[in-house]
Amino acid sequence: MLDLCRNTQPIERQPLPDTFSRKLESAFAAYGQLCVGIDPHPELLEEQGLFQSPEGLYAFSMQMLEGISGVVGIVKPQVSFFERFGSEGFAVLERVLSEANRAGLLVIADAKRGDIGTTMAAYADAWLAKDAPFICDALTVNPYLGVGALLPAVTAAVERGKGLFVLAATSNPEALGLQSAKTVELTVAKAIADQVSSLNHQIAQSKSVFGSIGLVLGATVDLDSFGLANTNVGSAQQRTPILAPGFGAQGARLADAKNIFDKDSDSVLYSISRSALRNGLQNLTRTLENDKEELLQALTK
Repeated sequence: MLDLCRNTQPIERQPLPDTFSRKLESAFAAYGQLCVGIDPHPELLEEQGLFQSPEGLYAFSMQMLEGISGVVGIVKPQVSFFERFGSEGFAVLERVLSEANRAGLLVIADAKRGDIGTTMAAYADAWLAKDAPFICDALTVNPYLGVGALLPAVTAAVERGKGLFVLAATSNPEALGLQSAKTVELTVAKAIADQVSSLNHQIAQSKSVFGSIGLVLGATVDLDSFGLANTNVGSAQQRTPILAPGFGAQGARLADAKNIFDKDSDSVLYSISRSALRNGLQNLTRTLENDKEELLQALTK
């Protein structure tokens, strides 16, 4: 059994070179706007000939990091696929996050945490505090207990120079009725987006292109129906970063990136996961280079 808790070197905590906002700007400039999800689905482990075990999880994740490093600047590990292995899975996640940080990647932990009061504060401690066991630059959070309930995470992110991505319009069909429902004049999703924009205005850091608090907008949703077309138009000081899952296996095409996000397209992290492995794990680097080129052509046409 893979022993990630004993007889290993202590995880070396690398100081963040800068705030999340500036690190995001640097990643865009150096590598483009592609984001790669590390999503060890059971079927993906099987396809790569790896065991459904912490050992297989570790091997898959490290091979992905090897193929990503130097090609793409942003990764998004999906926490649930590590969590299903319990404490050993979390031990793997800690090491994967540490290695990604050491490689200079901007790391978004896709955990979708959301709660209230001291419980939300505890989640913030786990992911965003100075001595957090999970080393990441940003965390996905769920605002559907109220955006205000996220305040402990917002405070922790600001104090540590980290970021949050707040779910607003998600691509699962069950979300449409709730997120497109109107509160007076605004949809629920638009109200969340406006509150995030307001938070960015309040905590704006000078000389940063992007705010610390971003939005999650699914690439397969009709943004108009959610009241979210051109989210950043008219924003005061900083652009709201947008994490956009749904490219590749879920149906959205990188070639349509500009059409989907229009004037917001320069603020989007275009996320792929399963489709990055369509040519196999051994060909990941080449696949990502092709995807980067497709995205670049779409954004510059």
